[in-house]
Amino acid sequence: MPPRQQSSGAGQRRRNNAARPVLVVLAVGAVLLGGGVLALALTGESSPVPRWRDSVAAEPSGRAAAPPSGEPARRTISMSATGDIIMGNAPGRLPPNGGKGFFAAVREALKADLVMGNLEEPITEDTGTGKCGPESKNCFQYRVPPSYAGHLKDAGFELLNQANNHGHDYGPAGYRNTQRALEEYGLEHTGAPDQITVLDVEGVRVAVAGFSSYPWSNPLVDIDAAAEVVKKAATLADIVVVQVHMGAEGAAMTHVKPGTEIYLGENRGDPIKFGHAMVDAGADLIVGHGPHVLRAMEFYKGRLVAYSLGNFAGGAGTLNKAGVLGLGGVLKVSLAADGSWGGGQLISTYLDSGGKPAMDEDHRGAAEVRRLSKLDFPSTGATLDTTGNIAPPRAA
Repeated sequence: MPPRQQSSGAGQRRRNNAARPVLVVLAVGAVLLGGGVLALALTGESSPVPRWRDSVAAEPSGRAAAPPSGEPARRTISMSATGDIIMGNAPGRLPPNGGKGFFAAVREALKADLVMGNLEEPITEDTGTGKCGPESKNCFQYRVPPSYAGHLKDAGFELLNQANNHGHDYGPAGYRNTQRALEEYGLEHTGAPDQITVLDVEGVRVAVAGFSSYPWSNPLVDIDAAAEVVKKAATLADIVVVQVHMGAEGAAMTHVKPGTEIYLGENRGDPIKFGHAMVDAGADLIVGHGPHVLRAMEFYKGRLVAYSLGNFAGGAGTLNKAGVLGLGGVLKVSLAADGSWGGGQLISTYLDSGGKPAMDEDHRGAAEVRRLSKLDFPSTGATLDTTGNIAPPRAA
């Protein structure tokens, strides 16, 4: 690959920017260049409108509702995001046909101006440093060959989060190999310590940072330190998105409750406290994953907090797909350039017999999130209709 262009410039929050997409990765605390590295890669001309608009934010004609007379039109972009993605486990548990067409059933559902996913496995050859030794019990490690980054590209993904408990399944070398594999296919990544990934999306600058309770990511448990990352991101972009791997795992962990969640002796964060603190620090959207089940959504200060998007892909039997563990979804949101809400939808998916994502015409995921949002956040929970269209509560 040709070397990426370097720049020391950064856009300021809420300012207008050029319409040509530019991808920027910032290591906030990097030693290199005294604390900041910006890497730019031009990606081509922008399209005049986002590829997706939520129906509740549009007129019956499909056009965006016109602003009141005399007011300038708001720039709006669409984003989609998923929960956990595991395509298989090399060498012996990989999908048929080399994984070709793995995401074919959901490719249309993913389409948006910015498509994000949580990559729950390294993309690497065996580094010889797998975390599960021969005597390990109840230890899970995953990887797929470098070519599988191409399947993510084919699906339409543009940015993958590495801040999760499987990011270092094959050690630092596997982590770096994953980044190289993604970059080889023109995909961006986020989630390393002090890393903020900034993208120019249809003329709107979007900063994305990934958080988890592990040392290879931005901090989940140290909320003050996490807030500093978000505050920094807010000076670089119009919209700030937080990707966060938080909460205990399992079919019994669908509810969000106040307080810290512990799983297998690990502090998996205080989801409500974290989500609210990140919005207070400047985040406009919180995308949660980690419990392997769908969880509630709420609006806090006008910003959506999606506490968990569940399992999106568990190829070749890598993830349990029984009951609620088999449900997931594509979160689609439309945000104005100032981060304000423009509409959204949870498109329900499920894991098919091979663990690939499939469209759920019964909308079971949307029904589950609607139920949980009412129970866990009676006054602030998001409202969802039968097909997953999302709106703030009337009182919010």
